[in-house]
Amino acid sequence: MAFRKFLPMFDRVLVERLIAETVTKGGIMLPEKAQGKVLQATVVAVGPGSVNQKGNLLPVSVKVGERVLLPEYGGTKVNLDDKDYFLFRDGDILGKYTE
Repeated sequence: MAFRKFLPMFDRVLVERLIAETVTKGGIMLPEKAQGKVLQATVVAVGPGSVNQKGNLLPVSVKVGERVLLPEYGGTKVNLDDKDYFLFRDGDILGKYTE
């Protein structure tokens, strides 16, 4: 729903981080401090792309709905409809997962 209200500019990508697991496979509850930072996210919205020196549009390399791997630090936090999203440049995304 957020992509209808917010469209990233240029080569920026709006992502929603996946939720950290709170229970281990053995059933042990993890406190918040023990949970690792989630580096996986789902792409929610993408900008049109960046323009090179010749004026050609370079499209963004990810599409809405794809799962991507994010860097540990970086990104801009955006709050839409009381949900946290993050804004990254296309070049900052480390990779995407294939099914």
